[in-house]
Amino acid sequence: MDSPDWRLCVAPMIDVTDRHCRYFHRLLAPRARLYTEMITTGALLYGNVARHLDFDEAEHPVALQLGGSEPDALAQSAKLGRQWGYDEINLNCGCPSERVQKGAFGACLMAEPALVADCIKAMQDAVDIPVTVKHRLGLDYDESYAFVRDFVGKIYDTGCRVFIAHARNAVLKGLSPKDNREIPPLRYDVVSQLKRDFPDCVFVLNGGLADAAQSVRAAADFDGVMLGRAAWHTPRVLSEVSLQLWPSVRLPSDAQVVDAMMEYAARQVARGVPLRVMTRPMLGLVNGQSGARRWRRMLSDPALLAANDPALIYDAWRSQRHAPPERGAALAAAPAGV
Repeated sequence: MDSPDWRLCVAPMIDVTDRHCRYFHRLLAPRARLYTEMITTGALLYGNVARHLDFDEAEHPVALQLGGSEPDALAQSAKLGRQWGYDEINLNCGCPSERVQKGAFGACLMAEPALVADCIKAMQDAVDIPVTVKHRLGLDYDESYAFVRDFVGKIYDTGCRVFIAHARNAVLKGLSPKDNREIPPLRYDVVSQLKRDFPDCVFVLNGGLADAAQSVRAAADFDGVMLGRAAWHTPRVLSEVSLQLWPSVRLPSDAQVVDAMMEYAARQVARGVPLRVMTRPMLGLVNGQSGARRWRRMLSDPALLAANDPALIYDAWRSQRHAPPERGAALAAAPAGV
């Protein structure tokens, strides 16, 4: 069995990285580490476990991200994740939304490192797979290095050795989750200092990684990179980064991705899953190519999706391939001065 590898990760994104999105991302990045949306302990302990945890074997390696702050509940949830076959349990200590704060988890947990350590230890005792943490660099406008150093140090004492650092502070009041991804300044230097102070740990850089070139440069400086919105809006960035990190990796063409997603969608539609949830993560596949707008329009058209026919994916691809050049794409491809 290959040893765990965090060189390329796809961020957990609420209402985005469901099992269908992860399957699509796996096609584009055969060796990336994929993460579920954050799933709360309450949803697992009192809800439909299969709905939250079922996934396709092709998704491996795949991590379950948990939201919670009660050690016993997190331990039980981690155990469920292990039973369902997940490769890693990740604790969310980075989400700044007010809804999450009301549940006493997410970024606000950074103010209670001893509690986080108890949570990590409880999960470590419950499972035999890596237990990791995703965190910010500070809370509100306190940018002292000591805060995040002491937080990481407390977790380090549990034996946790993998930290996914969103290189911004989390502002708990006054900023939306979207603003929290954009307004607090990026501080990659702080993550670099953490890497120097905890040299036997894996530090994965998250935040502000917008394209393949930037991500590959960051991957050389850190133990890995985690892409979020870039993977959603321009999913081929995952292939571009993969090729740089694993030069021998075999990447599928757009036609092969379309064929694979049609087959996958057919299986899912037969189980009663609406086609729209499979086409949604695919909207950015051909961004930057001629006909991309037509592709997006067809795969998001309620009238076309209502038939639940996976052949729509092929029809959209064929239409995109035969579309005349779009003005935006033509201008983007034009040489300087034209």
